[in-house]
Amino acid sequence: MNRYLDFESEIEILDSKINELQTNDVNFNSKKNQLTEKKNLIIKKKYSNLTAWEKVQVARHADRPHSIDYINMIFEDIIFLHGDKKYSDDNAILGCLASISDQSVMIIGTEKGNSMDTRIKHNFGMAKPEGYRKAQRLMLLADKFNLPIITFVDTAGAFPGKEAEERGQSESIASSIQTSLKINSPIISVVIGEGGSGGAIALATADRVMMLEHSIYSVISPEGCASILWRSSDFIIKAAENLKLTAQDCFNNKIIDSIVEETPGGAHRYPTEQAVILKKNLIENLENLMSISGEERKQARNKKFLNMTSDI
Repeated sequence: MNRYLDFESEIEILDSKINELQTNDVNFNSKKNQLTEKKNLIIKKKYSNLTAWEKVQVARHADRPHSIDYINMIFEDIIFLHGDKKYSDDNAILGCLASISDQSVMIIGTEKGNSMDTRIKHNFGMAKPEGYRKAQRLMLLADKFNLPIITFVDTAGAFPGKEAEERGQSESIASSIQTSLKINSPIISVVIGEGGSGGAIALATADRVMMLEHSIYSVISPEGCASILWRSSDFIIKAAENLKLTAQDCFNNKIIDSIVEETPGGAHRYPTEQAVILKKNLIENLENLMSISGEERKQARNKKFLNMTSDI
């Protein structure tokens, strides 16, 4: 079942017309091809010029592939790892050993879930301290065995609940960032949907930070920004524009290193094809990083993020 966004009314109408075609019509194929071609042109035109708020909607699309989807579509020999060995296992952050192009890697990713049951299980992708401590444990394990680390970021932010604060939420995020800056293993991070606040940066302090074309990366959500600055939800669209949260804005401001092209109409329309595109980008970046010594990578990584703070 297709879920259409607010700006996709024309696409929805054409899909309805395609579905209403009768297969016994002698002109069925001709009519279907004509409508499909028209729909694809509208999709290409619309998605080549999305506003910031429209990109927010695409990044949050219910059918957009999540970390678990990319893990299953891109990698082989997957072995999931659990727990922080201190408190519990946080399902908002997945961790596993896997292989890509015959190279063993450590994968860490925030997972939102794609149904009500799985969203509750994964706490809507909002990790608690034990989740970030699990991430640190897996980073250190990867560093011990000189394994590259690939992280997938898709979260509105770290869990803001009382129990998370009691267990040291801010410290766990800061320690994840510190761990990312200290280890020698190459780190590639991909913002595949939402990259929200410190909860995202904890997994996106990497040698190469990439964003899917219609993903977002920001210190706060447009809704949160509007409620603080204007005290009204009427300014959400304005907040989205001012936050400069699109992949294009982040690349222009040197927050990320590259943008991964999405399939026409967004990753949610053709997830398998999107996984192929992303896999190619991951392999290219991995090969490039593996050709550099661990110490050189670490120094360049630290310099990159120090330069960001010095520019503020």
